[in-house]
Amino acid sequence: MSNFFDVLAFSFSITAPIVIIIALGVVLYRLRIINDNFIECASKVVFNVTLPALLFISISKTSLDQNANFSLVIYAMLAVLVTYLLLELFANHWVKEKTDRGVFVQGAFRSNMGIIGLAYCVNAYGDEVFSIASIYLGGVTMLFNVLSVITLNRAMGTNKSLLKTIQGLAKNPLIIAIIAALAFSASGLTLPSTLLKTGNYFGQMTLPLALLCAGASLRFSELKNDIFVAALAATGKLIFIPIVLTLGGYWLGYRGMELGVLFLMASAPSASAGYVMVRAINGNSALAANIIVLTTIASLLTTSIGVTLLRGLNLM
Repeated sequence: MSNFFDVLAFSFSITAPIVIIIALGVVLYRLRIINDNFIECASKVVFNVTLPALLFISISKTSLDQNANFSLVIYAMLAVLVTYLLLELFANHWVKEKTDRGVFVQGAFRSNMGIIGLAYCVNAYGDEVFSIASIYLGGVTMLFNVLSVITLNRAMGTNKSLLKTIQGLAKNPLIIAIIAALAFSASGLTLPSTLLKTGNYFGQMTLPLALLCAGASLRFSELKNDIFVAALAATGKLIFIPIVLTLGGYWLGYRGMELGVLFLMASAPSASAGYVMVRAINGNSALAANIIVLTTIASLLTTSIGVTLLRGLNLM
């Protein structure tokens, strides 16, 4: 019985802090202590400054096991590609509006790894998880962007260039920070203590600030629209994707932190960047917003259940 409560306590320790900060973001927005301008500015600071600093500092001072890390990200990218193709087939039969199919597919496979997924991993394993999670984040994020452009182009009949997407990835602060940190770590150099402390200050504000913005960005009033398709996407995102990726990783022999990262990153809610992409091509942005709201709320429950099962089986 005590072991059961230990497992529940571990699961609770991962999701409860995130629930509290997201809920605080909702409350602060309702009280008008923070507003849309704050969310926009703070999100830019997180994406362009604090999160890159967090990733760079964490990777640069970590001794990396390259074989394990890169094999994991290669598997994850292949698994994401397979699940993406399955979701495309499913959408063709179950999503009536052709223009909504790309929104559905993107919402179902694209995870909010940089904020909520990373927060799950840090709560579960501490700072040592960055040696695995950061490289995972970089590789899978690139694939997410490419596949999102493909599925939205197909559904909307638009022709946004993949070359421009790849060029955009080359300028992505997260990708730049991860590659620079890997090179720095491989060089054997160490950062001066002043720069290390400064980077740590930036890094420490990243997840709380990002989660506050995530909570404040939730728009519950939109849930009345396209709820069936949004619920289908949420089911794919929170049940189908985590089960497939985690089972595949288990069969390949991943255990402990590596299997935990696979599950926690896959179980994160749909990425808010998907909403931006849909809106930019005049797609069904209300559906995209619904998927984000539903998955953000429900992922806190589904992740807790998944962690409890994996921890109870001594797999993570």
